[in-house]
Amino acid sequence: MSKKWADYLISKVRYDENHNYITDLFIHEDSGDNVEVGKAYPRQSVVDAILKGTSFNTIYQEDSKWKNGAKVEVVVIDNKNYLRTDSNKIKKDNLGELPEF
Repeated sequence: MSKKWADYLISKVRYDENHNYITDLFIHEDSGDNVEVGKAYPRQSVVDAILKGTSFNTIYQEDSKWKNGAKVEVVVIDNKNYLRTDSNKIKKDNLGELPEF
């Protein structure tokens, strides 16, 4: 790995019952050489961190190795924050096809 993909990496998500909003994210620190062991964090902590300049990317496993996904950003629609890997103005969180936990 050697070059950091982001400050933190997201490997899994948990959605609300309607599947519109992420409630928790499984976060790993990106040490540059390794994807560290992760733990769950509440959605608002991640939103706050991104708004303060902390970078997040999604990650996924392929052939038992971590692969870099997409940059995660906060998109504001009607004064509400949404976590997205695209800039679509859709009122729901979307981090791609991350597995749920």
